[in-house]
Amino acid sequence: MDSLPDPSPTRLTPQPPHGFTPPMNAVLPRRRSQAWTLANCLTYGRLVAVPVVVVLLFWPDEINARFAAFGVYVAAAITDYLDGYVARAWAQSSALGRMLDPIADKLLVAACLLMLAADRTIAGVSLWAAIVILCREVLVSGLREYLAELKVGLPVSRIAKWKTTVQLIALGFLVAGPAGETLIPGSLTAGIILLWLAAALTLYTGWDYMRAGIRHVIDDPR
Repeated sequence: MDSLPDPSPTRLTPQPPHGFTPPMNAVLPRRRSQAWTLANCLTYGRLVAVPVVVVLLFWPDEINARFAAFGVYVAAAITDYLDGYVARAWAQSSALGRMLDPIADKLLVAACLLMLAADRTIAGVSLWAAIVILCREVLVSGLREYLAELKVGLPVSRIAKWKTTVQLIALGFLVAGPAGETLIPGSLTAGIILLWLAAALTLYTGWDYMRAGIRHVIDDPR
């Protein structure tokens, strides 16, 4: 006797064509940037130092306030070296640190220059040195932001590091101001001379960065 057909229809599952690979919605793991490393904490300290120095410079003729501003400024300037050293030596480099480090540097320099111009520690023709330094910082920051969209880095040159060192020393003398004169006569003059030297290095490094980045700007395929 022939077998009767199965009354329930057979459900056929469609098979993918030969060689077909189904799409995979792979989720790549994202590594969270460490926020509370020692290197980052040093950078946070430099950010906190900016408003402290500004407040202390609101009393430019008060010797104790000037000494306090100088002390906070020196501590902040030292962290500018230490955070990079710690990040390299202890493998604490992070995206957060790379973002905040140049921001902290520029805020410290810009705030000090503005306050020193306001209390006329930097006055007359020497204001042009401060203007050159501020304009260069804006120029390089804008250039870095644009090149970042093109995935192009703009490494810091050795001369730029010398410029930063001279600039920090110059601002140290000027932040101390009349308080520094009581300990080292002529420190204000030395600060102004170093500020002009930093401005000259600023012009050179600014042009150097522009020359390095302008090729990418001109060749932008977008």
